[in-house]
Amino acid sequence: MKFKAFPHTITIIMFIMVVFLILTWVIQAGEYERTEFNGRMIVVPGTFKEIPNQPQGLWAMLTAPIKGFVSAAQIIGFCLLVGGAFGMINKTGAISSGLSSVLSFSIRKPKYKNLVIPMIMILFSLAGATFGMSESTIVFIMITIPLAIAMGYDSIVGICMSFMAAGVGFAAAITNPFNIGVAQGIAEVPMFSGWDFRIIVWVIMTSIAILYVMLYARKLEKNPALSPVYELDKKRDLQDLQNVEQMEFNWKRKLILVFLFISLAFLVIGANKWKWYINEISALFLALGIVSAFIYRLSMKDTIDSFISGAKDMITAGLIIGLSRGLLVIATDGKIIDSILYAVSNWGKDLPAYVSIQFIFLFQSCFTFFVPSGSGQAALTVPIVAPLSDLLGIGRQTAILAFQLGDGIMSMIVPTSGVTMGVLAIANIPYQVWLKWFVKLLLIFFVTAMILLVFSLYYFRVV
Repeated sequence: MKFKAFPHTITIIMFIMVVFLILTWVIQAGEYERTEFNGRMIVVPGTFKEIPNQPQGLWAMLTAPIKGFVSAAQIIGFCLLVGGAFGMINKTGAISSGLSSVLSFSIRKPKYKNLVIPMIMILFSLAGATFGMSESTIVFIMITIPLAIAMGYDSIVGICMSFMAAGVGFAAAITNPFNIGVAQGIAEVPMFSGWDFRIIVWVIMTSIAILYVMLYARKLEKNPALSPVYELDKKRDLQDLQNVEQMEFNWKRKLILVFLFISLAFLVIGANKWKWYINEISALFLALGIVSAFIYRLSMKDTIDSFISGAKDMITAGLIIGLSRGLLVIATDGKIIDSILYAVSNWGKDLPAYVSIQFIFLFQSCFTFFVPSGSGQAALTVPIVAPLSDLLGIGRQTAILAFQLGDGIMSMIVPTSGVTMGVLAIANIPYQVWLKWFVKLLLIFFVTAMILLVFSLYYFRVV
């Protein structure tokens, strides 16, 4: 595949920015009143009013990127610091030698090789479903991509093992505080109620994701050239993995990996028990990088140089994250997000329940393009969708399920998501390549979600 035929990700973002500018001229501006609820600003249903249009022009387009960087400063800083920390860890050779050990084991016992992808995907999907793993997948793709390539697959399999699996778990969430927790709180539904049906949803969606990735991996085993990132991964192999087999898996490297797994355990506990987020997670991995350098006795120069090198690898990801957030700045400043929300909320009236729920699902999916944040979208849409679901006879539990599925599935593919674009930038996978590869799975997820939503209408009414 000739990647030169594809425009760069930044080109795509700038094109979408122009589209957003045009929309601010076409769509009538409007806004809802907002009130604070559990520390979040939510819309007040029935308060929408049209306001004078606030069309955005060339100056808005030029200032949107810096505003986007300010808005996304925390996650951009997170990328740079974690990238630097992994630069120090990679300098010790601990991860590469560990991957070599896993690869050697799978070669000696081929029957276990087929269990690696499902087990890792289940773990990440559980993380997304329970404590809402999202931004921190940026950390893990730096491990799962080399692992996938070392096993004879490609970088797409690598990001599916972590980023995509966590995204599926986020969509089919069971106790995720960032989407279900916020949505049920706003909708005045008992916190994490309906978990039994959501477990069924999680099992089905995760099984589909694993089966799809495993079938793709089998194709690569027969013919690696079928990978759309074959040429890119050949270069990555030469740069990152050519000396893996020669690396000794000595006690220092083993000890560093022990500390890595301890850090991952702390991440899970911290996110669940102590409500850790970006600040705490970045501090955790920064400490891990320093400890790794100390264990391996890296010189001060090597430590600093490896930190800077690791951070440099994240610069493109940081640029893309900031620019993608700039898209939302234009839509927000143009006052068109509330107008879109109001218009679509009126279209679903007077429809049968099994049609209305599909309409809400598709609406939430499309709205993710403008608000690619589970908690953010909940704060905007649930105050309107929840009472609307009562009028339509759908039920609030089913409406929340439609919200979480629509938001979670689309978040893995919308170019306005800083996490998605950041992951692809770090993985060096062009957005168009990911879109083309993911679109079939996206359609499968959509059809499955629609069927599950129909069943949920019956289930939640009976229960």
